[in-house]
This record gives sequence, C-alpha cells and structure tokens, in this order.
Amino acid sequence: MAEAFSFELVSPERLVLSAACRSVVVPGMDGFFTVLKDHAPVIASVSPGVLEAELEDGSKQDIYIRGGFADVTPSSLKVLVEQALPVVELDLERVQQLIKDAEEDVADAETDEVLNEAALRLARLEKLRLATTK
Repeated sequence: MAEAFSFELVSPERLVLSAACRSVVVPGMDGFFTVLKDHAPVIASVSPGVLEAELEDGSKQDIYIRGGFADVTPSSLKVLVEQALPVVELDLERVQQLIKDAEEDVADAETDEVLNEAALRLARLEKLRLATTK
C-alpha cells in the first residue's frame, strides 16, 4: 500500500480539497502524471482535464480542473487552478455545452497551433463527459 502525502487543490473561490492521499493523477500540459509520496520535486503546468485523487482511506475523488500549476515536493502536492469542479457536481447538460463550444473552436481554428490546442481540449472534455455518466 502506498504511503499517504499531503494534497491541496485550490481554486480562486475556495480550498477544493485538502486531504492525505495515496496517489493523485494530474492532467499536465505534457500528459498525465501520477504523484506518490517521495516524488521528486517538480513544478508543472496543468491543463483542462480530470484530476483523480485516491485518498488515504482508499476512496477516490475525480475533479475537473482547468488552468494552473502543480507544485510537487517529496511530502506534498499543491495544485492551484483557475477552476475546479468535482465531477459529481457536474451535470451532463453543462458538459455537453462545453463540448459543443470546443467543437466550434476546432472548426474555427485558423492555425495548426490553435487547432491542436482546441482538439486536445475537446478530447479531454469527452473524457469528462464519460466520467459524468458513470
């Protein structure tokens, strides 16, 4: 069993989660990464997606996050984001509207860079849609 470490997820509105966790999977700009106790120090940008926290008691919390960064130390993880919404609080209608907006961004993209960014956001929103229907 993995040892627990301190985890805090903070948005401008509130402290979303502060708990001892066994592991946290973070959607980073370069892909997902998993943080465990004694992780090497890292500061990483996060991108829109579902952060998956496994708490010390074995329960799990999935939280949709958008924009920000993660600060990893051997004994803690702090994630500061623009927006954080527990997946259980999201309704399918809202997620479908976000997907529709992202599809429009893909269709309207004028450069490869904008297209790639919009396509990545759309793919992550599709994953969020699947998480909200569980």
